[in-house]
Amino acid sequence: MKILVTGASGLLGLNLCLGNWDSHTILGVDRGKLHGTPFALIRAELTGPGAVSRLIDEARPQAVIHTAALANLEACEADPDTARILNAEVPGLLAEACAKNDIRLIHISTDAVFDGTKDGIYTETDIPNPPGVYSETKLQGERNVLSAYPAAAIARVNFFGWSLSGARSLSEFFFNKLSAGQQCNGFTDVYFCPLFVGDLAATLVRMLEKNLSGLYHVVGAEALSKYAFGQRIARQFGFDESLVLPKSVEESGLTARRSHNLRLSVNKLSTDLGTPIPGVSTGIEQFYTQAQQGYPQKMRSYAQETGTKVNR
Repeated sequence: MKILVTGASGLLGLNLCLGNWDSHTILGVDRGKLHGTPFALIRAELTGPGAVSRLIDEARPQAVIHTAALANLEACEADPDTARILNAEVPGLLAEACAKNDIRLIHISTDAVFDGTKDGIYTETDIPNPPGVYSETKLQGERNVLSAYPAAAIARVNFFGWSLSGARSLSEFFFNKLSAGQQCNGFTDVYFCPLFVGDLAATLVRMLEKNLSGLYHVVGAEALSKYAFGQRIARQFGFDESLVLPKSVEESGLTARRSHNLRLSVNKLSTDLGTPIPGVSTGIEQFYTQAQQGYPQKMRSYAQETGTKVNR
């Protein structure tokens, strides 16, 4: 299967493109942040008039995994118009093009569509109530995709791993701080279900192989606080766990509101795939192993010398 991956320089997109997928061929879409990659690239800006249709006509994929988005919550609050274009309008246009050409599509959404006020675990039947611009535009993207292409799949995700810049995921935040011997805050009142990006990539490919459609929660099988997650990162790497300071998200000073409870059920996904979904413990072990094998440095070698800031 020829799989087109948008957002190829992003955390999920790059890890997807670098995976070993046997009989599948990966084609990445990038705006110019990458060079020298072991996978084929198409340079494209998805927001231009007719850009999405031209991309599909040029690439002629059998499947698309749409990871491209404006995912920085603070940036979305500062620029809601750009957030709406990237997170809501472009996915709808892509879904239209895929439907027209009978191309399988997985659109990447977020667990943040929930406001976190439920006392329990969210399932796919729960009604979202997005708390901010990012989650509002991502939810509209879900609706635009399914309206244009009911056979598409929506994957609500939360993941961690190594990125091109080395500073995109929560796991990298803790690693960077702790490896430098610096204190860092871990929210004790935000619970989530993080999935290692390598496990997420493999799960998305299996979803394509199974030709799944509709809405799925594609997160880890275990819920924990962000404070506990930071402590586990510290423990895995042999860092000082006391450097992770327990703190409430309400005292963080962040502009965009964070949901306190993002416990999501993966029962539907596990049942339809016929396989259990990995938890966070094995994911953190893989995150550590990749660090020992030089994977972060390998990723950063694909960054253009200009236009991509690799340390921040």
